Amino acid sequence: MKTKNRYPVLNIRNKKEFAQRLTSKNFKVNDALKLIDDVLENYNKYWKDNIKESDIDKEKYIRSAAGTPLGKLLRLIDKKILAPYDKSLPEFIFGGVSNRDHVKAAAHLLGKKKNRTLLELDIKRFFEQNKKERVSYFLHGKCGCTKKISDLIAGLCCVPVGPKGLAFDTETIARGFATSTRLATWVNLDLLLRSYWLAKKILKGSDMRMTIFVDDLGVTASEVNKATMEELSFKIGDLFDNYDRNHKISLNPDKIKIKQSKEEQLEHLGIKLGRKKLSFGKKTQHNINVLNNKLQTVNNLTKEEKRKLFLKKKSYARQKAYFKKQTKQ
Repeated sequence: MKTKNRYPVLNIRNKKEFAQRLTSKNFKVNDALKLIDDVLENYNKYWKDNIKESDIDKEKYIRSAAGTPLGKLLRLIDKKILAPYDKSLPEFIFGGVSNRDHVKAAAHLLGKKKNRTLLELDIKRFFEQNKKERVSYFLHGKCGCTKKISDLIAGLCCVPVGPKGLAFDTETIARGFATSTRLATWVNLDLLLRSYWLAKKILKGSDMRMTIFVDDLGVTASEVNKATMEELSFKIGDLFDNYDRNHKISLNPDKIKIKQSKEEQLEHLGIKLGRKKLSFGKKTQHNINVLNNKLQTVNNLTKEEKRKLFLKKKSYARQKAYFKKQTKQ
C-alpha cells in the first residue's frame, strides 16, 4: 500500500461540510446541522454505560448511545464518512470492515502449505489505549480535515475512561460506539502494517498469513518451529511498545499462544483451522452436542421449545455451509 493512498481523503473544513457528508435523499444539510448541534449541546445525556455487558474487572466499559440522537449521528459518521474507505484497508484486516467477518479472517489463515504453526496475540484494551487526541491527529494530520473539525468529530467518538460520572481527564475511543472499530483500526494502521511487514520478513518463504480481527492478531506459517514464532511475538510486542512515543499501545502478554498442527488442533476466533477447511471450535461443538442431546428428548419438550431448538440447528447448518463456501474461494 502506497503511503499517499493509505488514509481516507476527507478534507472536511467546517461544520457545514461535515453536515453535507451525512446527507441522503430524506436527510438534508439543515437536518444534519440540527442533529449535530443537538448532540453537541446534550452530549452527556445521550450516552450511558452498559453495565451488564461491561467487564469492570478489566476496566472495559461498554458505552451505549442506542436510540438517541448521538447514536444516530455516530451511525451516520460510520456509514457515510468511514465505511466508504473500507476497500482501502489491507486484505489482512478484518472485523468492523464491510464483508470481512471472523469466518473470512479464519479462512485467510489456512494458507496453501501444510504443517502450520499458529501464533495468537491480543491487543490490550484496544479501544481504551486510543486517546481522543490521537483520533483528532488522524483526522487532521492524515485525512486533511481542519483542526477544529477534527477535534469536534473526535469529541463525538470518545468518552472519559472509567465509569461514567467520574472526573477522569483522559478521553479515549468509546468501546461500543458505532464508529469505534473502524476508528481504532485507522488510528493504528501504520503500526498494524509494520507488524505485517515484520512477520513477512521473519517468516519469509513459509507461506505466512496474518489476520487482524479488531484486537486479535493471528499469524500462521508452514514448517516453522515454535522458537521462530516466539521471536516474532517478542519483536511484534517490542514494535507495539516502542513504535511511536506519542501513542503507546501494548499487547497482552498473558494471551500469547503458539500451537503447531503436528501436535494439536489449531483454533482461532473460535473456529477450527484444518487442512484447507474450517470447522466448529471446541466451544461451539460442545453447544451442538448439547443441542443434539436435547433433540433426542423432543417428545418431552413444548412446541415452542422444539421450534427454538430446530431454528438453532438450522443456524449451525448455515454456518457450516458458510465455512465451506469460504474455503472454496
